[in-house]
Amino acid sequence: MQRDVYDEDHEAFREVVKEFIKRYATPEKAKQWDADGEVDRDTMQAAAEHGIVGLSVPEEYGGAGMLHDFRFRCVAIEEILRPGHAAALAGGVGIQDDLAVPYLVHFGTDEQKQKWLPKMATCEVLGALAMTEPGAGSDLRSARTTAKKVDGGYVVNGSKIFISSGKTADLVVTFVKTGEGNRPDDFSLLLIEDGMEGFVHDKKLVKMGSHGHDTAELNFTDVFVPDENLIGGTPGQGFVQLMKNLPLERLSIGAVAAAVSEAALEWTLEYTTSRQAFGQPVSAFQNTRFRLADMATTVDVLWAYIDRAMTLYGKGELTADEAAKVKYWCTDREWEVLDQAVQLHGGYGYMMEYPITRAFVDARVHRIYGGTNEVMREIVARSLTGRK
Repeated sequence: MQRDVYDEDHEAFREVVKEFIKRYATPEKAKQWDADGEVDRDTMQAAAEHGIVGLSVPEEYGGAGMLHDFRFRCVAIEEILRPGHAAALAGGVGIQDDLAVPYLVHFGTDEQKQKWLPKMATCEVLGALAMTEPGAGSDLRSARTTAKKVDGGYVVNGSKIFISSGKTADLVVTFVKTGEGNRPDDFSLLLIEDGMEGFVHDKKLVKMGSHGHDTAELNFTDVFVPDENLIGGTPGQGFVQLMKNLPLERLSIGAVAAAVSEAALEWTLEYTTSRQAFGQPVSAFQNTRFRLADMATTVDVLWAYIDRAMTLYGKGELTADEAAKVKYWCTDREWEVLDQAVQLHGGYGYMMEYPITRAFVDARVHRIYGGTNEVMREIVARSLTGRK
């Protein structure tokens, strides 16, 4: 189905991303990312030089100023994921532009923006967002990492887990408890910098998939964080700040799900038309054709949904419950498409040398991170019933 959300500027940007992937994100480079457990900084900085990172940073700080036009980010997601080997780069770019940078753009003080955004636009500084704790995942009000007020700042103690880009991040937007209870105004966001005494980027976590993108545990022991690193300058705003930015994160996850689904369809079409069985292409069998038809229709509906959500986001009208729908529905459909695609690849669908296999393993987390799909359904249900 023809999409109509992009204009000439978006399509020109698409060519930039395609060329970048050919030159800087080769399959050989991706193998190195897997071996190292992270995307190298040189590649991230090259992506920034080509305008692929820094889209969310305002122009006055060296970025493209496209935070509210998610279409450029969506183009980057589509083209980075299309070849099947560069998913780690998509993750690193997404963490920077969709998770870390927006908190400074939306809520940072002028001083915070001036200090950090120019460096984040060039990837001299890499960011991360730390919310999840060993005992507090989607239930943010159960967070126990504390930030006690002292003269000139806060002393932070606690830990965070499953933090994307946690090992490589220079600046971590960290959700901390600054109050005594678990009300929304008991939480704040602090900018915790690499090198602060007592802040440890702990071991990289060994994951089922996404081997080229680092995920780590972070530990804080009496870390002094100065007042100027409190996002927004006023304590007690962290929970509200998260709620305002989570729709962007969930839209981004939904777009990844749609892009992976489309790529899986393309790989499967190529495989089934070239693979022979019983003297004819696998694509000649009715079962294969019907499954391909189902996959193609699902991909069309996914993009129609994402395109609508992008339009709403651009108008400032994508609500938390609508973003939750996007996140859980798109990732559920992605899983169905990938499962069909693996089946149609037969035994080769179980071999890691094939892009469909890697995509299948990598995608399993999409229904977990950004808020589990069960929690997303709860958010939607509460919006329907009026329950808080």
